[in-house]
Order: sequence, then structure tokens, then C-alpha cells
Amino acid sequence: MQIRITLLPGDGIGPEVVQAAVKVMQAAAEKFNIRIQLTEKLIGGASFEKFGTPLTDETLQACFDADAVILGAVGGYQWEALPHHQKPEAALLKLRKELQLFANIRPAKVYSAFAGASSLKADVLSGTDFVVLRELTGGIYFGEPRGYDKTKGWNTMTYQRHEIERIARKAFEIARQRSRKVTSVDKANVLEVSQFWRDVVAEVAEQYPGVELNNMYVDNAAMQIVRDPKQFDVILTSNLFGDILSDIAGMITGSLGMLPSASLGEKYALYEPVHGSAPDIAGQNKANPIATIASVAMMFGYSFQMTKAGQLIEQAIERTLEQGYRTVDIYQEGNKLVGTTEMTAKIVENFEAIFHEEGLGVFTL
Repeated sequence: MQIRITLLPGDGIGPEVVQAAVKVMQAAAEKFNIRIQLTEKLIGGASFEKFGTPLTDETLQACFDADAVILGAVGGYQWEALPHHQKPEAALLKLRKELQLFANIRPAKVYSAFAGASSLKADVLSGTDFVVLRELTGGIYFGEPRGYDKTKGWNTMTYQRHEIERIARKAFEIARQRSRKVTSVDKANVLEVSQFWRDVVAEVAEQYPGVELNNMYVDNAAMQIVRDPKQFDVILTSNLFGDILSDIAGMITGSLGMLPSASLGEKYALYEPVHGSAPDIAGQNKANPIATIASVAMMFGYSFQMTKAGQLIEQAIERTLEQGYRTVDIYQEGNKLVGTTEMTAKIVENFEAIFHEEGLGVFTL
């Protein structure tokens, strides 16, 4: 089996964390008997410096030609004064649009070794493992008309049936591989668009009889994520509500900077860490590679149905944290302070150890 991956390291710490991800991918490829063809392209500020644009047609075509895309991070102080369409962040927005990445997945998994890092009690968090599935290309962020004048401002929250159907199907398909429970979050008691959302999701649910569907208002969902996060499996919600809830979910895990994400469409997929480019520590071997490595775990599961490979990577991250290894951003007294390369090496070492402990041999796919 051969898979084609386009790498977009980007700016700041992006190249360092993508390099870490490649090392883990290569370790998994060896153990699972697959060949990975890597293509690396510039994006963001690095692309602007060389080509005068943050996203070239050549880079975009490389993403179309790939089975999955791994992105590092984009942005930096030196490009903040550029016109909007030339800023590094414009490349990411265009990439999402061109690849039609309508489903954004952010996991909220609490590593046992990290339970004490959150502001919530460890016994509330222990065992938390859910995903927020956010509709990414519709809703109030894209609705028309929109604008403001000296007396008022206005936006339009619109969803078409097919937009809701496709994100709902993705949620139920993901739930089938997890604990078979979908919580659809809306504001149907106030918003007609949310009532429409609820009706369409209920229709889609009929096609998945083995998956439980619950509905929850967004204000209650925000409270429940903090009060009892273990009750959730897959949270399905719109663009605006998902933007807010995914950050709430991220913070209960202890560090927003450790979180991976996946953006999926019908044909294409993009995987990236939630964190930014952190230019202040770029090139200093201080970057935390865990979010990008965990994004690779998601890639194996969602894009290639290699669930076991993804699980072993997650277990390797967990074991590395249990052994006390920490990069500077998550370091606490008593931990073992390591750099990017050392953290990556430990995760690869633990991945290989767990693989052999389970007596898996070499997989043939």
C-alpha cells in the first residue's frame, strides 16, 4: 500500500513540528508495511517571501494530488502589515475553500498524565474522550447579507439542507467507530435556522439506527462540557457554535497547544495542530511536537482506516507523558525537560516498544 502526503511546513515552528510528524509517520510506515510518498511545498509567509503569494497554484495542485495534507503553522510578525489577501493566514482560508473541507474535527482527550494540568478537578476530567465536529464552510461566517453602518450591524446565519446533511452523516459515521452517541448542539428554541438544523439532523439519524442522537442547546452544552465532559462522544454543531465549543473543549484538556485537528471534505483531508507558528521560539528546539504527531494519528484513522496505527501513536504519546517528559510549554517542576527532537525520539521509541509488546509483528495491508 502506498499513500501520498503533501507536507506544508509553513512558518515559525511549523517546519520543526512537521519534521517530527514525518519521523512518526516513517516509524508507522515501517511497522505497518506501507510506503509513504512525501511532497513538500511552501505556504504562508515562506511562500510569500519566495513567490509573492501565500499559496501558489503549484502548492494547491500538490494538495489536490495527495491522499492527505499535513500543515504546520502559518503567520509571523513580519507579515502582519500585508494586505489581507497576501497575509499567511489567507492561504489557509483559501486551502480550506478549494479543498472543500466542510468538517473540522477537534478531539478533547485528557491524557491521564496530564489530568492535573487543567483548571478543573482531575476526577471530573479523568476518562474524557470526545470530539467536536464543527461545520466549517457555512453558517453565519459566510451568510449574506452582512455589513454595518453608523447605526447598526448585521449578519445572516444560513444553512442549506445539503450542508447539514453532509456534516451530520460525517458525525454519525465517526460515532459508529467510537461510542455510538451523537450530541447535536443548536439554539432551536430561539433560531429558526437551528430548528431547521435539528430537523435535518433527525432525518439523517434515521439512517444510522445503531447510533444514539441527543439534542442540546448551545448554552447548556458549554456548561455541560465543563461540568461533566465524560458524557459526550461526538458533538455535532454549526460553524459559530463549534468555533466556541471546540476552544472550551480544548482548554479542559490542559493545553490548547497540544491539540490536533482534522479538516475533512468528500475527497480531501487536511491535518494540522491547533497551535500557531510561535515565531519567538522558532529554530530553538523548544516547540512541542505532540499536537502535530497526534494529527498524524488522526490521519491514519480518518483518511486511511488504519485505526490500529493511530491508536498506537496515541498510546506512545500517553506513555511518554507518563514517563514525565515535557517540552518547555507544558513543563512543571519535577518533570523531565526535553526539546522538540528529544520528545519526538521518545514518542517513536515508545511507539515501537508498544508495537512489539502487543506482539503485532509486521502488518500487511
